Amino acid sequence: MLLGFKTQLKLNQNQRQQLARHAGVARHAYNWGNDLCLAILDHNKNCSDSEKIKFPTAIDLHKWLNKLVKPQNEWYYEVSKCAPQFALRHLAFAWRDCFNKKKKRPQFKKKGRHDSFTLDGTIRILSSHLIQVPVIGKLKTYERLPTIHQPKNVTISREAERWFISFRIEIDSITTDKEVDVVGIDLGIKTLATLSTGKVFEGAYSYRKLSAKLAKLQRELN
Repeated sequence: MLLGFKTQLKLNQNQRQQLARHAGVARHAYNWGNDLCLAILDHNKNCSDSEKIKFPTAIDLHKWLNKLVKPQNEWYYEVSKCAPQFALRHLAFAWRDCFNKKKKRPQFKKKGRHDSFTLDGTIRILSSHLIQVPVIGKLKTYERLPTIHQPKNVTISREAERWFISFRIEIDSITTDKEVDVVGIDLGIKTLATLSTGKVFEGAYSYRKLSAKLAKLQRELN
C-alpha cells in the first residue's frame, strides 16, 4: 500500500536558488519537448504516410534533449539529470492522456506557476526533520518525516514563496484474522432475537409469561 506525504521545506537562500534552478531546467525541458511534439503533429498532418514522423516517447525526447539541447545550454549541467528526465516523462503521460481523450492538450509551463521537479536516486531520510536528495544535498523540514521507510523518488514544488517536498512510501497492508463468525439475527415478538446458530434470547413477552407462571406456582405453594 502506498502512503503519500507532503511537508514544507525549511530553506536558506542558497538552497532556494538551487531549487529554482532545478525547476527552471524542468520547465525548459518540458516546454522544449512540448514544442517538438506539436511540430511533429503539424508535420504529420500535411504529408503522406511514408513521410510521417513517429510521435516521440519519453525515451526519444530524452535522447534528443541530450544531443540537441544540453550542449547548447550549459546550465543544464548545474542540476540533477533527473529534473529534465522526469519533466519529459510527465509530458509523455500528458500526451497519452490527451490521445486517450482523458485530458486536454498539454499546455506550456510558465515561470512561477506550478514550479516543480522530480528527483530519484540516492534519497535518504536522515532524521525526523532532515532528508537528503541528489545534487542539492540535505534539506530540513518543518514537520516530522516518516523514518521507517525510504522514498524512491521525491517531488519538490513551489507555492508562492514556499517550497514543499512530497513523496510516497510503500508500507505493508495490515490484515486481521477473523475472530468471530458472522451470524444471522431474526428479531421476533415472542422472543427478543433468534440467532442462525439456534441460540434464543428471550424478550419482554417471554419474561411476562414466565413471571405469570412463577406467580401461579407461588400461590399454589401458599
